[in-house]
Amino acid sequence: MSTLLTTGFNLSHHRSFRTHRLKLLSRSIDSSSSSISRKLIKNSKLSGDFSGKIKVVDYAPLIESLSKRSLPEVAHEVFIRMKSDNLVPNYITLSALMLCFAENGSVHRARSIWEEMLNSSFVPDLFVISKLISAYEQIGCFSEVAKITKEIGARHPKLLPFVCSLAICCLGKNAQLELMEDTIDELDSKGISLDARTCKAVVRYYSSFSTLEKMEQAYSRLKKSGVAVEEEEIRAVLLAYLKQRKFYRLREFCSDVGLGRRKLGNVLWNSVLLSYAAEFKMKSLQRELLGMLGTGFSPDLTTFNIRTLAFSRMALFWDLHLTLEHMRRLKIVPDLVTFGCVVDAYMDKRLSRNLEFVYRRMNLDDPPVVLTDPLVFEVMGKGDFHLSSEAVLEFGQRKNWTYRKLIGVYLKKKFRRDQIFWNY
Repeated sequence: MSTLLTTGFNLSHHRSFRTHRLKLLSRSIDSSSSSISRKLIKNSKLSGDFSGKIKVVDYAPLIESLSKRSLPEVAHEVFIRMKSDNLVPNYITLSALMLCFAENGSVHRARSIWEEMLNSSFVPDLFVISKLISAYEQIGCFSEVAKITKEIGARHPKLLPFVCSLAICCLGKNAQLELMEDTIDELDSKGISLDARTCKAVVRYYSSFSTLEKMEQAYSRLKKSGVAVEEEEIRAVLLAYLKQRKFYRLREFCSDVGLGRRKLGNVLWNSVLLSYAAEFKMKSLQRELLGMLGTGFSPDLTTFNIRTLAFSRMALFWDLHLTLEHMRRLKIVPDLVTFGCVVDAYMDKRLSRNLEFVYRRMNLDDPPVVLTDPLVFEVMGKGDFHLSSEAVLEFGQRKNWTYRKLIGVYLKKKFRRDQIFWNY
């Protein structure tokens, strides 16, 4: 193989020389095909499985080398020449050739090799099928992925569950939901159930790209299969409900999953509290918080920040102070969101001079961090101080930022904005 690549057609990575090298290779093949075949057999250590004048050969390393150099045309020329010389490629070579075409966008040629393999005595292995699906995913050819599942179901049904799982994950994460549903129907028609991992993935894909009804159907299917829903799927469903502000359905989902699940931490309880805070139903929020405490769960930073955000927007200063005092007693360190709630509440009511009264009991010299669950921002958004501070931290040159410095920068910016307004 090394001789082939160095004598007469040294393949370069530079695209400007590709056409010239292709011509050289074509001429070399046309002029001395038998010589090249002999060199392939000798230098590439090809298979010695001979039958009469037909020789079964393995030149997968050569095809893989051409594929890495994005030269599917050269690979095709070599393939045609080898067959014309009665050199029959083995399964590994056919697989390499098919992947070479698929990875470089030659879909029709990849399909012809795939069909040749299906119509032969070869049985495609899962590794090759996985790489083929991945190659089609890279070039966005999802219809071919769907065709693979149907053809495997017709020719090699034992492989169908594994291939469908690969196809569903490929189609789902790329928002090809119709094709994904066709693949699921293909399994259902044969009485084959999705495995637990694929069922969970389907819930996530519907949560991200489809309607709540489809998502709920996928969740019901997962529940009927007896598979426990894990945190990743739960957070995907919660995010879908929060984005569409379907708070009642969110609370039903949390109850159905089980608010007492310790392994999930406070994710479910915080989501219920968030659904009430988003509608500013403070009595219901307080009732659910007491229920949370009654079942043995302890509030975390996200729990408190859900309350502080609601109190800040409603300008309930006394409740805001009590929440901060409660955090201090439980030794829960406030983050940038907590500071932002205080700053925004006082600035909105033009009480910036009273900020010092609050900050006496807060550590202003800590480095700013955001530790609040991102689900909160999907509903409550980010306050003005929070957004301003994130911009300063992202584009500011100093690295030793503290809450004190961020507040100073923010107050100066607000003061200058007011001065510009009055000057006009």
